[in-house]
Amino acid sequence: AGIGVLVKDKPPSLQKPRRYQVGPINDDYPPLEFVVELIEKFFSKTRETATRIMLMIHNEGKGVCGIYTQDIAETKAAMVNKYSMQHQHPLLCEAQPCEED
Repeated sequence: AGIGVLVKDKPPSLQKPRRYQVGPINDDYPPLEFVVELIEKFFSKTRETATRIMLMIHNEGKGVCGIYTQDIAETKAAMVNKYSMQHQHPLLCEAQPCEED
């Protein structure tokens, strides 16, 4: 058996996972208070921050409640949508890729 040469492998290049922003889409059906409570409950926001996000959703059509990796973002959006339907509110929450830097 010959003598082997130890070659130091180049460490694998790791990429940061793509980030997704999660937020409800404005549809004017759910009461504004319901939207505020939902943001507090699922995104751990204070009443003041949740109200500010709700107003952005109401005035601009959408707002960002949080930024997560894809799996977490999609799970949060699904939880919000299920909760909304259970409370008879047709609120749609989406997870969308963030703009890359």
